[in-house]
Amino acid sequence: MKFIEKITGSMADKREWRAMEARAKTLPSEYLNAYKAIQKYMWTAGGLTDWKDTSRIFNGILDLFEEGAADGKKVTDLTGENVAAFCDDLVKGSETWTDKHRAKLNDTISREQR
Repeated sequence: MKFIEKITGSMADKREWRAMEARAKTLPSEYLNAYKAIQKYMWTAGGLTDWKDTSRIFNGILDLFEEGAADGKKVTDLTGENVAAFCDDLVKGSETWTDKHRAKLNDTISREQR
C-alpha cells in the first residue's frame, strides 16, 4: 500500500463506495430511507473494520433491496420486523470496531497485571 493510500484510503475503494451510493439513490424512497438508516445503525453500532466485508454486506443489501423493489415488497418483508437483528446477523463473523476496542482494552489490562 502506498503511503498516500494509508492516509487517504484506496481510490478504488472510494470509487466502489460512490458506485454503491449511486445505486442506492435509484431505489424507491422507502428502500433508500431504510438503506440510509441501516448504514447509520451499522456505523454507530460498531462498524466494520475491513473494506471487503463492508463492500460485501452493503452490495448484498443493495441487491436484496433492488430485487425486493422490483417485486413490490416492503422493506420489512425482506429484513423482518427486527431490522437491527437483521443487521447484526449480517456482520456476524466480521470484525467490528467494537471488537477491536474490546481486544485493545483486554490487552491493556493484561499487560498491566503482569
